[in-house]
Amino acid sequence: MAKYSLLCLDCGATYKSTYHTQICEKCYGILEVVYRSISLPGRIRSFWDMSGVLPDSDYMELHLGNTDVVKIEKNAYAKLEFQNPTRSFKDRGSAVEVSKANDLGHAEVVCASTGNMAYSVAYYSKIYGLRSKIFISKDANPDKLKYIKDTHNASVVRINGDFTKAQEAAVAYSIKEGVFLAGDYCYRKEGQKTIAYELDYQLPGASDIIIPVGNATLFSGMYKGFWEMKGKRKNKRVPRLIGVEAEGCSPLVKAYKDKRELKYQQPKTRADAIAVGYPTFWKQAIEGMRRSRGFALSVSDLEMESARNKLYMKQGLMVELGGAATAAAYEKVGNELGRRVALILSGSNT
Repeated sequence: MAKYSLLCLDCGATYKSTYHTQICEKCYGILEVVYRSISLPGRIRSFWDMSGVLPDSDYMELHLGNTDVVKIEKNAYAKLEFQNPTRSFKDRGSAVEVSKANDLGHAEVVCASTGNMAYSVAYYSKIYGLRSKIFISKDANPDKLKYIKDTHNASVVRINGDFTKAQEAAVAYSIKEGVFLAGDYCYRKEGQKTIAYELDYQLPGASDIIIPVGNATLFSGMYKGFWEMKGKRKNKRVPRLIGVEAEGCSPLVKAYKDKRELKYQQPKTRADAIAVGYPTFWKQAIEGMRRSRGFALSVSDLEMESARNKLYMKQGLMVELGGAATAAAYEKVGNELGRRVALILSGSNT
């Protein structure tokens, strides 16, 4: 595990690793984990083989990560993130940030979610013996809500609004009650960057990686992971990083293509896992696209539905609608990509 400090990306304030939350107390900006040094993994057989690039913590070394990569087309390979315990990539981030909440002596965590993150945070909170409170849209998937409340004992507050409104409520609750703010913040980003390390080991020489974008935490995390590897291996080639949003909620795509500040967009998509109107890590995601020679695109709900059905009928892979976004993007632009394309199939909580 790596020693680190925290840096506010907005005002430049710095904090020790014992800082009690994941937002800057001076400007409420985004924090970044800054390591003194890291130790790149060699052979990866489990998530914890990557502990040398994770924040120092008293982790419970639970089973997660190290998900399979399978060939689904002539030049396309799928990373099966639904093999994680709560059936989505969110477990990678939750395993890190809930452990940090425990290290810091918190008895409760709070987060906002469209569904999958709440399921994951509640799961790990229960294992660590912490209470969890979830702020979630009143329109959230009822099946996901049932798992969150009944299986993992979370307290759920339904919000009359989308993820952005839920996130505002979660931040306010964390400040008022002094509980640990979980969600799309710095520690989650560190856990989710491990997908980059696994793909580098499982699919060396990948030309392109298509990544689903909700809050852009996964995208910015994978960007960070590949640049950490490049920093240690100067001749390391970074794959093109391609972000995909739903057409009915594509603020990042518009900001990227128009070369402007991101503007909030009211989500209008059935792909709830990626229905985020104002992605927290949008600046880092756009930087990652440009530095890796990648780009952003959007796909319609119908295109995701078609891609999901194809994954099921031809590969026997069952994913949720947002989990098929990368497959839909491949169907759309695959002939423009290189010889080894990786798709992140992010979850299967239908």
